[in-house]
Amino acid sequence: MHLTDLSSPALARLGSDVPIVFPVAAIEQHGTHLPVCTDSLLLGEIVARVAPRLGDRVVFAPLLWLGNSHHHLDFPGTVSAAPRTYLDVLGDLLDCFVAHGFRRLAFINGHGGNDVPCKQAIFEARLRHRTTPDLLLLAATYWSLGARPWEHDPTLVQREMGHACEWETAMMLRAAPHLVGPWADLEPVPLGTGFAPGSRGWVMADRSQPGHIGSPHAATATKGETLFGLFTADVAAWLERVAAWDGHSWDG
Repeated sequence: MHLTDLSSPALARLGSDVPIVFPVAAIEQHGTHLPVCTDSLLLGEIVARVAPRLGDRVVFAPLLWLGNSHHHLDFPGTVSAAPRTYLDVLGDLLDCFVAHGFRRLAFINGHGGNDVPCKQAIFEARLRHRTTPDLLLLAATYWSLGARPWEHDPTLVQREMGHACEWETAMMLRAAPHLVGPWADLEPVPLGTGFAPGSRGWVMADRSQPGHIGSPHAATATKGETLFGLFTADVAAWLERVAAWDGHSWDG
């Protein structure tokens, strides 16, 4: 179900155990060959594939295209909310539906820069609503739910998501090829380690002059369909667990 299709009374009749899912993405630069809507378009495609599988068991809120993308601001076309502003927006989304009586709220994220804010937002919200024992607050990034795409297509070069990379370019070639510019001759930009297992603060200019990270030259539409299929299955399975939660267990 989609929130925008429901009246207020119809939403109230659903009951508190129906999960409300907030897809969150971004509008930001994606190298020289992909449009600034890439993250939002790709997550929107995954939601469109997942929603029919779940039917009336889950409600999808409209996709939030504004993300935490300040690390891309050196590149024109990026639109971003500052980290604290973005955290407050996410928190307000959660608080609205807690006030409406819903008890299972989940972010599905489609932009790497949103990952930490989504986790922080659900942590802060749990503290605000610490006396509500049956409240389930969750966040997940669609490519981090367990899929190992290279095991399904050994021609995939990358082993993780980059940026405007083989994976994103392949999915764009499948979903909106008319929006993809020349990619086959782009030089790969290594993902690197960035002092792993530690974490490093960075802006895109620290890592890539053209604005992509990974191997976009290796993308094909066939790989894109493989990726869409795997990520869709992962998101659907995860949301099935949210819908089936018993209301009190730590695990789901």
